[in-house]
Amino acid sequence: MLTGKQKRFLRSKAHHLNPIFQVGKGGVNDNMIKQINEALEVRELLKVSVLQNCDEDKDEVAVKLSSGCKAELVQVIGSTIVLYKESEENKQLQLP
Repeated sequence: MLTGKQKRFLRSKAHHLNPIFQVGKGGVNDNMIKQINEALEVRELLKVSVLQNCDEDKDEVAVKLSSGCKAELVQVIGSTIVLYKESEENKQLQLP
């Protein structure tokens, strides 16, 4: 689990990122989780936006994605979810 200090650090790093995945009408599926997992391995930190036509609640989507990818849920702000997962191959972020 991340500490409050680590979450603040990750939020500041994520602030400038653009969402690279969108969850729409179909909701969360295995293929999406697989792709997000691969992206997390490369980037460690990423944003996912939940579109208005998504049938699921954004908090449910956040929990499904974080548990499916075994990633840390940094924050849900508006319709944007920030996820973090320490990379095994390309570690870039040094947590405080």
